[in-house]
Amino acid sequence: MTNVTGFDLRETEHGVEVWFVGRLVLVHTSQRPCLRLGRGALEVESHLGHYRLAEQVEWVAADAAHVMGDAIRFLDRNGEVLARAHFAGDALTVQPARDEFRYVELSLHALEDESVWGGGEQFSYLDLRGRAFPLWVGEPGVGRDPTGPLARHMEETPLRAGDYWTTNYPQPTFLSSRLFAWHVDSPAYVHADFTLVDAHQVRCFDAPCRVEFFSAETMLDLVSALAEYFRHPPSLPDWALSGAIIGLKDGERSFARLDAIIAAGAAVTGLWCEDWAGIRQTDFGRRLFWDWKASEDRFPNLAARIADLRERGIRFLAYVNPYLATDGEFYHEAEEKGFLVRDHTGEGACITDFGGFTCGHVDLTNGAAADWFAERIIGREMLDIGIAGWMADFGEYLPTDATLADGSDAMLAHNRWPMLWARTNAEAVKRRDKAGEAVFFMRAGHSGSQAYCPLLWAGDQSVDFSFHDGIGTTVVAALSAGLVGNPCHHSDIGGYTSLFGNVRSSELVMRWAELAAFTPVMRTHEGNRPNENLQVDSTPELLAHFARMTRLHAAMAPYTSNLCEEAARTGLPLQRPLFLHYWDDLQARRIERQYLYGPDLLLAPVLESGARYWPCYLPAGDDWQHLWSGEPFVGGAKVTVAAPFGLPPVFVRKGCARADFFRGLGTHFTTKDPPE
Repeated sequence: MTNVTGFDLRETEHGVEVWFVGRLVLVHTSQRPCLRLGRGALEVESHLGHYRLAEQVEWVAADAAHVMGDAIRFLDRNGEVLARAHFAGDALTVQPARDEFRYVELSLHALEDESVWGGGEQFSYLDLRGRAFPLWVGEPGVGRDPTGPLARHMEETPLRAGDYWTTNYPQPTFLSSRLFAWHVDSPAYVHADFTLVDAHQVRCFDAPCRVEFFSAETMLDLVSALAEYFRHPPSLPDWALSGAIIGLKDGERSFARLDAIIAAGAAVTGLWCEDWAGIRQTDFGRRLFWDWKASEDRFPNLAARIADLRERGIRFLAYVNPYLATDGEFYHEAEEKGFLVRDHTGEGACITDFGGFTCGHVDLTNGAAADWFAERIIGREMLDIGIAGWMADFGEYLPTDATLADGSDAMLAHNRWPMLWARTNAEAVKRRDKAGEAVFFMRAGHSGSQAYCPLLWAGDQSVDFSFHDGIGTTVVAALSAGLVGNPCHHSDIGGYTSLFGNVRSSELVMRWAELAAFTPVMRTHEGNRPNENLQVDSTPELLAHFARMTRLHAAMAPYTSNLCEEAARTGLPLQRPLFLHYWDDLQARRIERQYLYGPDLLLAPVLESGARYWPCYLPAGDDWQHLWSGEPFVGGAKVTVAAPFGLPPVFVRKGCARADFFRGLGTHFTTKDPPE
C-alpha cells in the first residue's frame, strides 16, 4: 500500500484499488478496467446555439496496472505502457503515454444505492443517477421532453428541441452520497454516465486529464469546500433583496406602467428595461438591437430618467451580451481595433446568425478586447449614466472552428467562454468601484464563473407547467447550481419562451410570483412575445396578487440578507435541497422540487395547474409549523395543505431562532394583508 496525501494506492490479487479518505473510488482489474483512452475525433454540429456532438472515437482499455510510488502505471494488452496516473495532494492526473490518445475515460467505483448530484445547473433531475449527461455549454432548447407537444412542433428543427441534459451552465463537478466529490479540471467536453450499477463513467475529451477530489464529514461541509475551491461570488446589493425588479420592454411607456404597478401597492426596487438599446422584431419575437448604447428613440434623455428613479429609491437595469450586431456602430469599432473573434481561416471576422440578424463575437481571450468592452461599453455606456444592474446574457455561441487571439483551441474555449464573459462584467464593476451596488445576472456558466457572477437566472423557461420546460425546472436549476458554488439564483416570473400558441395563464403567473417571493431576487420578464402573453399588470387580479407577493418578498429581506451574509462566509446556497440539513432522512434525498430557504423555511411551490391543495414532505429530525395557519406538523411525514393563491405551502422549522419573525410575517399576511 502506498500512502499519498488523501489517497491510498493498493495492489490487490486481481489489480489495483485507490481509496480516497476512506472511500473506495477506483477499482481496476483486467476484466473491469477503470481506465480507457481514446483516439479519434469529436464532431460538432450547431445551429442557433444548439449543439449535437458525435464521438467518433476508438477506445482502448487498460489491462494490467501497477502501483509505482505516487502513481499507477497502466499497460495495454501487449504489455506496453498505456498511461500513468499520478496522485498528488487531492488530485489525480492521467497522462497518456502516446500523443495519439487525446481522450480519457475514468470509471469511478459506485455503490448500487449511491446518489450523485451536481453537473452544473440542471433543469430536469437533481439526482443524476440512472442517466447520462453530456456537458457542453449551449441553449437548453424548447420541448426538452421528447414526448411532449412542444417537441413535436420542433421536429423540423431538431437541434432546437433540447433534451433533459441540455443546459446553459454545465459543470463537471459531482457530489456523491458517500460524502465525497470530484471535479474534472478542464473546460473540455465531458460526458458523465451514471447509468451503471457499479461505476460512474466520466469521459474527458482532453488529455492529460486532471481530477480534483474533495471529502467532508457532512454534506454541508462538502458543499462549502466546493464553494471555497471555486471562490465565493460577489455579494448582492441590499436593494436587490428588498422588493421586485420590474422587467418591461415598452420604451418610454415603461415608466408610466411602473408608476401604476407601484400605485397598486407593489414593493419595487428596480426597473429593468432590456430594450434600453433599441429593439429588433424577428420571427422568434421581440428581440433587442445589439449595439450597446441608449436608444434615444425608445428612451429619450435616459440618464435624467435614471437619476429621477434613483431619487425614489429605484434602480434602473439594462441588458448586454458579448456580441455586436454587424449593422451597429460598435461592431465596426471593434473590427478596426482587431477585437473580434476571427473565422476558421484567421482572416475575416467570425460572423454568427442569431436568428434574423448577424453578429460578431468580441474576443474575450484578448485582454485588450475584454478591457475595451468593460470600459467602453459597460463602463461608459451603462454604469456612467447610472445603470445599476443588467442581464449579462448569452455566452453559449462560440463556434468551435473559430480563431482566437490567445491561440487556444476553440473546442476547449467554448465551455470557458461564459467564465470569460463573467470576468469581463466583474471587471467593469470593479473599475467603477461599484461592488455592493451594481449587480449583473447570467444564465451561461462553467467552472470558474462562480468567482465573478453574483447572481444566476434560470434562462428561458417555457410559459407553462411542463416538467422539462416549465416553472418546476427553476427549482431543480437553483438546487443543482447551488451545490457547485452558486449561492444566489432566480428566474423570469411567468417564464420566457412562448411559441406555437403556448401562452401564459393567470394561474401560471401567480404561482411563479409565489415561488419568486422566496428567492433572493424577484424579477419579472415580459417574455419573447409580450403582446401575446399576460403580464403582471395585465389585469387587476394579477396586479393585486403580484403586488402582495412583492410585499412578502420585501418583508423577507432581513432573513434573505442574513442568508447572503452566510453565503459570503460559507458558500452555502440560499435555496437548498432538503438533504443538506436532513442527511439521515433518506426520503429527503429523493425530494427534488421542494427546497429549504436557508435552514429555517421549507417551500413546496405549487407546480401544477389546477391545484388548490398541495402535497409536501416535511423531513424528519425537526417538527414544522405551517407559516400561514400556525398548524403544527411532525417531521418525517408527507402532508397535504391548502394552497390558495397568495398563500403558497411554506413551513417554519419549529424552535428556530427566527420563530418570532416568521410568526409575525405569517400573521401579517393572513390578517392585515389577506390573499385576494
